[in-house]
Amino acid sequence: MVTRREWKGVVPVIDKAAFEALKFEGDPLADAVIADLVATGRVGLVNEVLEHFRANDQPIPEQLPESVREFLVATDNPPAWVDPDRVARAYEFFVDDGVHVASVLTFGSMVNCYAQPRASRVLTLTHGLNQPHRRLSETSQFVVDMMGRDAFGSGGRFVPTIQKTRLIHAAVRHFLTASGRWDVAADGVPVCRQDMAGTLLIFSIQVIEGMRRIGISVTEQEAEDYYYVWRATGDMLGIPVDAMPESLHDARELSATVVQAAYGPSPDGVVLTRHLLDLYEKLFPGKVFDGIVAAMVRQVVDPEVADWMQVPNSHAWNRVVDAGTRLVRALERSEDNSALATTILDRAGALLFGGSVRTLTNGQSTTLEIPADLRERWEATGRSPLPTEGKPPAEAR
Repeated sequence: MVTRREWKGVVPVIDKAAFEALKFEGDPLADAVIADLVATGRVGLVNEVLEHFRANDQPIPEQLPESVREFLVATDNPPAWVDPDRVARAYEFFVDDGVHVASVLTFGSMVNCYAQPRASRVLTLTHGLNQPHRRLSETSQFVVDMMGRDAFGSGGRFVPTIQKTRLIHAAVRHFLTASGRWDVAADGVPVCRQDMAGTLLIFSIQVIEGMRRIGISVTEQEAEDYYYVWRATGDMLGIPVDAMPESLHDARELSATVVQAAYGPSPDGVVLTRHLLDLYEKLFPGKVFDGIVAAMVRQVVDPEVADWMQVPNSHAWNRVVDAGTRLVRALERSEDNSALATTILDRAGALLFGGSVRTLTNGQSTTLEIPADLRERWEATGRSPLPTEGKPPAEAR
């Protein structure tokens, strides 16, 4: 397993070989369920029933097969070590900065995911190259469910989201392996535990880094609490708890020396990134502002990753975004004493996140449902990306 110990006089290390071994590990609990459903021809039935299974307090539907019911019972509880106070602090951080988290997720984290050649290959073989809205919708919904008040407890809706995600991953592993288009011996298990751990680090550690790159202030306590919730989520997703370092410092080291070190160019990643950029250029009218989307991506991700993914490099737009970042930093410094600065920062983030919602729902079957408590807090402070309760913008319907 991945461990890192710090003792006086001992150089801390990460067990990279153990992390590499996770490439050949799936999710035995979920994999067994999918194998049963495929063998008995009940995948479609279960999909229909689980579509309406959305809340932590909701009784498990009786019409589900026994294998699914047993899985839902076995995976229902968060880790015993989860501290509700830390989860509550992470929720308050997301209330304040969730729109900025979402912006970095959509403009940066997706490109970092595409910089993982094996993961990009899985996406190509399962979702196709021209469906970035689906990946964005699933990721956005996962994160807002995770950051709702008491996401793991009574009144929350995150536990079914996790459980269904595990089953989706297991289905991808089953059908992709059975298709003969995936070489497990050479490439490991598709959607393996290593992939999941890497993705969690991209969505936690690297999101915080991306926020700071665009000038958003994140305290170390906020960063620690945000990562803490992701680590708990990883445990519930079936990732061995010691594969996700306990400390923020160790998680940063794992992200830099193992996850980011594995980034590289691939034809799949390039095409996926191009479709992502095409999707987000719809945020801006006409063609005049097309270059700003690529410039925003380049501000958030590492320059080498942007080059590998062939993100267009406009020096003019890069200067515009860089100037915007300096302005954000100046506003952040004055935020405690300036209601105007707070309003500008929050509305900018809400506009980006709102544009993401409009893009995802425009002509697509996907919608983004923001938990009621989070939506109410955002609406009270003018941060909500949705104009009406629980509904996408009018132009998206």
